[in-house]
Amino acid sequence: MSVMPAVSGVSGVSGVSGATAVPGAPGVSGASAGLPSAPGASSGASGTSGASGASGEAGDIPAPLAARARLLPALAAVYRAQLSRARVARIPLLFVATFQSIGIMILMRGVVDGGSEARAVVAGSSVLVVAFVALNLLAQYFGQLRASGGLDHYATLPVPPSAVVLGAAAAYASFTVPGTIVTAVMGSVLFQLPMTHLWILLAVIPLSGAALAGLGAVLGLLAPRQELATLCGQLGMSAALLLGVLPADRMPQVVSYARDLLPSTYGVEALARAFDGQPDWWVVCADLGVCAGVAVVSLAAATWAYRRAAVR
Repeated sequence: MSVMPAVSGVSGVSGVSGATAVPGAPGVSGASAGLPSAPGASSGASGTSGASGASGEAGDIPAPLAARARLLPALAAVYRAQLSRARVARIPLLFVATFQSIGIMILMRGVVDGGSEARAVVAGSSVLVVAFVALNLLAQYFGQLRASGGLDHYATLPVPPSAVVLGAAAAYASFTVPGTIVTAVMGSVLFQLPMTHLWILLAVIPLSGAALAGLGAVLGLLAPRQELATLCGQLGMSAALLLGVLPADRMPQVVSYARDLLPSTYGVEALARAFDGQPDWWVVCADLGVCAGVAVVSLAAATWAYRRAAVR
């Protein structure tokens, strides 16, 4: 007797679920009473489908891209990143460059007594620090960056190519400031030269550094292999050593023509003339102007080389 109510209760549950329809069952009457609300539910479902359709149409519209970074903020960001990256790795090499230049001056002290030759030795040794870091090390860096695929990372960033080249060049040139000042001061003491106009280094270092850094970037970016980039950087530094430190009046005429083609020559000449008691500032400004012009051309060539290397 107690089995039948349990069965009817099960029928009622099934009726509510809509799986079984038994007329007169209490569960069925409750389900049929709820049938008029089905159109509202279907309208709600259709509204939901309409919202999803609208979102689908909105998803078809491409999202606007972010604005391209401006030159100066991008340049500052790349400069800070390169400066922090190279701080640990390049400081020991900066000491090597400084000690190398000081050793060359001590070696030349036994050959040169004073006068114009002493001024040429001190000026050439000071600018040699710039050539070692801005030309040699930057050529190796861009050669390594191209060989390891690091240019792909910079190519995906929304920064102008000139910001990458200028930021890296400025960071590497910044490391030359302490070594160049120390070399110039020690050379002045060693050869007893006046230090009154050593403030000219404030113009010689950035202009020579920019010219040599642009040349180093071009060598590193255009070299087909990393080893060739390293070789080109070493050869460029050797040229700055031989053509910048040795007095110009003792060179053959053919070698003097090659000396005029080296960007650091004009920075050496400007610094050497500043050691005079009364420098000819018009000639000094002319040398610095030539150095600035070479810097602009070399950095523009480095930007072109970066674009060429980044798309390959």
